[in-house]
Amino acid sequence: MNRNEQRIHSRSLFAILVSIVNRLKTRTSPPQLILIVFFGLIWFGALLLTLPYSSSSGQSIGLLNALFTATSAICVNGLVVVDTGSVFSTFGQVVIMILIQVGGLGFMTVGVMVAIMIGKRIGLRQRLIIQQATHSTSAQGLVKLSIYMVLIAFAFEALATLVLTLRWQADMGWGQAAYYAVFHSISAFNNAGFSLWSDSLSPFVGDPVVNITVILLFMIGGLGYIVIVDVFRKRSWRKLSLHAKVVLLGSGILFAAGFCLIYLLESWNPATFGSLSAGERIWASLFQGATPRSSGFNTIDIGSMLASSQFLIIILMFIGAASGGTGGGIKINTVFVLVLATINTFRGGGQIHAFERKIAGETVMRALAVVVSSLAVVLLVSLLLTISEGMLEDHFLEVLFEATSAFSTTGLSMGLTSDLSPLGKIIVTITMYAGRLGPLTLAFALAQKKRSSKIGYPEDHILIG
Repeated sequence: MNRNEQRIHSRSLFAILVSIVNRLKTRTSPPQLILIVFFGLIWFGALLLTLPYSSSSGQSIGLLNALFTATSAICVNGLVVVDTGSVFSTFGQVVIMILIQVGGLGFMTVGVMVAIMIGKRIGLRQRLIIQQATHSTSAQGLVKLSIYMVLIAFAFEALATLVLTLRWQADMGWGQAAYYAVFHSISAFNNAGFSLWSDSLSPFVGDPVVNITVILLFMIGGLGYIVIVDVFRKRSWRKLSLHAKVVLLGSGILFAAGFCLIYLLESWNPATFGSLSAGERIWASLFQGATPRSSGFNTIDIGSMLASSQFLIIILMFIGAASGGTGGGIKINTVFVLVLATINTFRGGGQIHAFERKIAGETVMRALAVVVSSLAVVLLVSLLLTISEGMLEDHFLEVLFEATSAFSTTGLSMGLTSDLSPLGKIIVTITMYAGRLGPLTLAFALAQKKRSSKIGYPEDHILIG
């Protein structure tokens, strides 16, 4: 297949995908449409990546590897079964970049921008889909929010591209430096973790420019566009929404805790910090303390870290970023709500509140549902991977790490990803898809119409604890 035939093939695939989406709009609920369109985008990207033109060797990487990579990209995960920088051609890498950008922004945000450019009106149904995709609490102002999302993403990515280009141009020339800067800026802001270096960002473990730029990108992206817009508009802590305050406070606590614990634990590990200077240890701790929040990059070898540090990373990955952000996990705000509910229970119950605002009981129940269902998925995937990969008991931490990383869309690995069996790749692919969409979105999409019981039952008690 020559290049012209490949382009025609790609256009025809895109036309088919658009046609299918238009037909589904009137027959599915917003959560179901999100599920279906993400599924379609994954397969569209996979078919592009199977083309020989996407491979640096001129030979197809195979459908399973392409499907795994496309899922990882559109779900902004970062787990890879083949090296991105050496296996894929420039065309394949650009496809991955586009998938990351669409996955990070959300397909409806991209659709809104296209509709605005061609002068098409955004209807109520489209607004409901945007609300579901962005985790907004209101259907008002969503078109403006979508515009802000695109402008914010492109602004931060452009600024980071400029900084990284200036940093890398002396090492690789202006052209290659600019290309690498664009790729890593998009990957970082969208919390994807894809890198063109086989050892991620390890060569820059003590580089202040690279560390600060990348950390800021994935932390700002992980805060969520709603929080960023709220901070930009109000510029006062007292005027911020409850959601913004919870996300900012929770993010600060997790970042500080991650940095301090990684520094203390890994200072005893000669395999990671043994060859690093005092300054490099601080930068490495800062980076590794922040990256489990769904970034996927690393500056030290994850597999060489102490078991205690690896387990800490599992906890941080499971928590993840904030709702409405580009990261995954059960979300900071979810954990914050459950911690408040737990403290409130220990104090004897009553009203759950934070920052002089009452938290609704329904919010607590939703948070509990997210945690329980997410934990169930991680444990089930760990069990399945233990069976499919034939892992012995002394390798269980690798399996738990892989399952958590896949579900939380973090993309960190202790080295198991590249050695996955075909069945293991399928399991992790499905896990990345489920983790990106979230357990509640999946539940809402698959559930039937709400049924309210007409029977009232007498209240009784169950012993707890």
